[in-house]
Amino acid sequence: MKIADLNGIRSIFFENRTLKQTIFKNTFWLIGGAGINRLLKLVLMIYAARILGATDYGKFTFALAFVSFFIVFHDFGLPTTVTREFAREKEREGEFYSVISLSSFLALGVLILILISSLFITQDPQIRKLIFILTLFSLINGFATIFYAFFQARQKMEYVAWSEILQSLLVVILGLFLLFKFPSVENLSYSYLFGGIAAFIFVLLFFHFKINSLKIAWDKSVWKRFFSIAWPLALAGSFGSIYNYTDSIMMGHWGMITETGWYNAAYRLSWTFFVFVGLVSSSFYPVLSEWFKKSKEKLERVWNYELEMMIVLNVLLVAGGIILAPRIIGSLYGAGFSPSILAFQILILGTGISLLYTTLKDMLIVANLQQRFFWAVAGGAIMNVILNLILIPKYSLYGAAIATIATHFLIFITLLVFVLRFTQVRPDLKRIGPVILISLFSVFAMSLIISNPRIFNLNIFLSAPIGAIAYFTVFFLSKMIIQYFKNLFYAK
Repeated sequence: MKIADLNGIRSIFFENRTLKQTIFKNTFWLIGGAGINRLLKLVLMIYAARILGATDYGKFTFALAFVSFFIVFHDFGLPTTVTREFAREKEREGEFYSVISLSSFLALGVLILILISSLFITQDPQIRKLIFILTLFSLINGFATIFYAFFQARQKMEYVAWSEILQSLLVVILGLFLLFKFPSVENLSYSYLFGGIAAFIFVLLFFHFKINSLKIAWDKSVWKRFFSIAWPLALAGSFGSIYNYTDSIMMGHWGMITETGWYNAAYRLSWTFFVFVGLVSSSFYPVLSEWFKKSKEKLERVWNYELEMMIVLNVLLVAGGIILAPRIIGSLYGAGFSPSILAFQILILGTGISLLYTTLKDMLIVANLQQRFFWAVAGGAIMNVILNLILIPKYSLYGAAIATIATHFLIFITLLVFVLRFTQVRPDLKRIGPVILISLFSVFAMSLIISNPRIFNLNIFLSAPIGAIAYFTVFFLSKMIIQYFKNLFYAK
């Protein structure tokens, strides 16, 4: 290969040249890094569920849900704020060190809060130990996320990808080793902690030698400014934790440990799909933030392009997940997790709704309307708690899944109203309408193919790609045919 060709490839994947190329580069690295990270950890969770069984797996997921419920107060919306602020004003990057010190104080407070709260949520000493170990891992991972946000502000998603892949490799290799040699739920937790520590040390060293020298700063004016920007995101995140983790916490607290294992087996699969498609949205965020100040026309064009992509991917995700759910759960977890099938089918529909409102959330944050996002999530969280209290005692994990989908739908409607009322961007219905119709036609054709017993009964790693290929083939052929007749009409 010629040197010029290598330089061309390098410029595509490591430089920011044009709008579309930058979005493509960002998407590639985000999907590559976070995607591999989630896939590897999903593999670890699948083996953990199969080896430990639904009850011990339920203990781990209950502890992780409890920790994740509180860890949002360490996040406090700082990563999103760092990306937005430094993407707009690179000269303020020196404030990053004060953000790190602010995050340190938040981490200490969250650690104390979790340890005290764990005394009231469970009397099981094993679960309390899991909570402590996973808290340390989550706080360390939270610090790493602040650095990832800095890389994203510079639109250097490749740095984020390398760091996330390293962490997942360390966690998964150690986790699988311990599960096969010394299987226990505590050892699974230790694999997360030690892998997270090693990866964070790499991030610190990389930042120090490649980006800027690490130092300590305690500028209270920076703390105040970031607090004033991030508090709506922090509150929204706290309410988001309510509707993301309350179901698992309630089931675990009420002694439904096995049901918690079944539910989280389905939830983690649907969440993995959310992450993959959501990464497409994440790659747009810094670009939207940059164009918000420069050009309304380009801002609206980029946002509609994001919306179009999310619809196309969403229709495939939801329909394929619902149809193949029995094969997905059976192949990955085994017959012992058959109660997870219906829960997964319900949750995957909720995932699709949440992916659509991610584009709405991004626009509100870019437009400095974080408070509106907060109110939408707060309303969803309140409804989620009420529905969980009513539905879980009656319908167990299926009630939790129904509560989740209802919550996402309410948030979607609320955010849509806010975007239309308080921002200047509008969906381009001339583009979005045909895309929706073509996507629905394509997924109908795909469903006929993958529902055929010869395809449906194949290994899931064959039937799922066949379905995706069929979907995109029909989609692009339909677009080409429509464009052909459109050109023919205008030619006349």
